[in-house]
Formats: sequence, C-alpha cells, structure tokens
Amino acid sequence: MSGPDLGSLRDRIEAVDRQIIKLIGERLAIVEDVAEAKLASASPFRDRVREETLISRLREMATQANVDPHQIERMYRVIMDMSVAHQEQAVRDREDVPLRISYQGVEGSYSHLAAQRRYAGRSGGALLTGHDSFRGAADSVLDGGADLALLPIENTTAGSINETYDLLAAGKLHITGEVISAIEHCLLALPGVPLEELRVVMSHPQALAQCHGYFTKHPHLTARQEIDTAGSARKVAAIGDRTLAAIASSAAARAYGLAIVAQGIQSSAGNATRFVEISPRPAPLAEGTTAKTSLVLSLADRPGALGEVLLRFAARNLSLTKIESRPIPEAPFTYRFYIDVLGHAASAPFVTTLEELRALTTELRVLGSYAVAEQAP
Repeated sequence: MSGPDLGSLRDRIEAVDRQIIKLIGERLAIVEDVAEAKLASASPFRDRVREETLISRLREMATQANVDPHQIERMYRVIMDMSVAHQEQAVRDREDVPLRISYQGVEGSYSHLAAQRRYAGRSGGALLTGHDSFRGAADSVLDGGADLALLPIENTTAGSINETYDLLAAGKLHITGEVISAIEHCLLALPGVPLEELRVVMSHPQALAQCHGYFTKHPHLTARQEIDTAGSARKVAAIGDRTLAAIASSAAARAYGLAIVAQGIQSSAGNATRFVEISPRPAPLAEGTTAKTSLVLSLADRPGALGEVLLRFAARNLSLTKIESRPIPEAPFTYRFYIDVLGHAASAPFVTTLEELRALTTELRVLGSYAVAEQAP
C-alpha cells in the first residue's frame, strides 16, 4: 500500500497558506475600521491590557487545539504589531488628518527645511514642531506628541551624527524612511557688517565641521558650538553684536533678518545630509519598492567575527551600503555595529542571513526596512 502523495500534500498546505494570508488581509481591513473608531473616540492605537488579555485567550485556544501556545503567542504578537502599524498608516493616508512631525532645531534649520520638502503637499497637511535636542524630538514620538521624527544621521563631509545612532540603539524606535538633502552653508551676520569685522562664528558642531576649510582660510574667525544652525542665526539677530556671525541656511537669513556675508562655504561642493524618519513601529512597504534595511549588532567575543558577518551577507548577494561602529557605554572598549543593507529584512535571503548571524552576535536587531531615498536635489 503506497503512502500519501507528497505533491498533493504540499498542494493542500499551499491552499491552507492562501487561506491564512487571505484571512490576515481581512483582519487588516477590519483594523482600518478600528482606526476610524479610535479616531472618533480619541482612543490610543495601542491598548496593552487588551492585547495581553487576547494573548491569554489565544494561548488557551492553542492548547485546546494541541498547538504550541508559545509559538502561537510569538506569531500573534507579530500580527498585532502589523495591525497597529496598519492602523497608523491608514491614519497617515487620510486626507483630513495632519501628520505630526518633530525635528531638532528652529525655523530655517536644515532639519526643518528637509521636513518641509518631504511632507509639503501632503493631503491633510503636516504639523512641524522643533525641539532643542535630538532626544527631545525622539521623545515626542515615544510619548505620543508626534507621529514621526526626522533626524539627521550622516553627512558626506563630517560623517555620522552619533547622537542619532545612540538614540536608535535604545531599541524603542524604528527607521521608516530616509531623505537626502543637499546642504549649502552660508555665513550670516547683521546687515552691513563686512567679513573683516567678524570674530566669532556660532553654529551646530556638525555645520562647523563641514566648514573647517573656511576657518582655515580665515584664521581671524573663531568657531563656537551651539545646539542649532538656525538657532545660532536667531541668536546673532537677538544679541546685535557686529562681531558675531552664524553658519546656517539662506532660509535662516530671511527668517531672522540677517545678511549673507558668504555663500556655499562648506568644504565639499557635494555636501549632503541623510535624514532618517523614525517611528515607534515599523511601516509597511509597497510591493516593488527598492528597500534598504538598517541593523544594529554586537559581535560575539571571537577572532574574525566581523569578517564572518560580512561573508554571510556576501554569500547571498546582499550589498552593504554602510557599516559604522559605536562604543557601548556600559561595556568599555566594546562596540556596536550599525549596518545598512540593500534589501528587505523579510525577504528570503535576508531572513536566512539573520538566522545565521545570531550565532555570531550577542545583540542583533532590525532597526527598519524602508524605501531607498532619491539623490539629494
């Protein structure tokens, strides 16, 4: 007597899989209606108490069906994360609900200008709110005061913005997008003040670093670090000292009534900054989108571990676009690595690679998969 036909069994499994995916799609469609109801009642998208009650019921149902309750819990926590992300995306897509965006800086800062360009023309509009620090902008997302934050993460001249990397290392935020903006720095001063009269130039440390060549050419200028580019311009206007100047955008000059003493003073003609959009949860990507994935990992204490990690990506034709190391404060002289890879973390090659990396790392987390940005305008 012959056994079951393997091909027909696999066909039956595929038919069940189609039903499961169809049902998940129906669940997400209901979730959109839930989002509308929550908006109407001003209810939060996430109800942790209800989620834990549901998980408890699902575990009981799994036990009764002779299915591993631990695996069912693991699966449904992913589904609930998908549902919340779908709710948030449904609200962002509404034409009558503004998107709340936080950024570091004041009007005329490069972050402000990047946010304006990214969200201008959005149906429903966008509410932009500046904060004194990167952490303040990130915290506004975590406490529900903003839907997203747009933070700079690297510059072609001055390199990485480490504070943004450190905020991502905390594990509560996800990257949902990126934007690349060309940066043109201007030297701003009170109207009528010539370059020779200036003595102190204020700006954000990154902007000062991006203009190091200008300071070399003009040694009578002393750099002074401030928390923001446009905030420095505002301070020059408020103080009224003819020896003070700021490095900021031409938009900041217009906003605070300053004159542009010199334009395009950055050391590199191709100066551009990459900003990342961050959210409490991952965001879905449309089919066919060219994706990039950001990871954070710490290596196991063994010789050649980093080389083995890189070989795993290469073996599956996954291209790395960046690798960055940052010290781990609580473990002196040990490092985390931030890696950007072309591809979606849910794709088959990526999933297999991540499974293999777990044996080579002591920490491994996907920060987000998101659409690759266009080149700087």
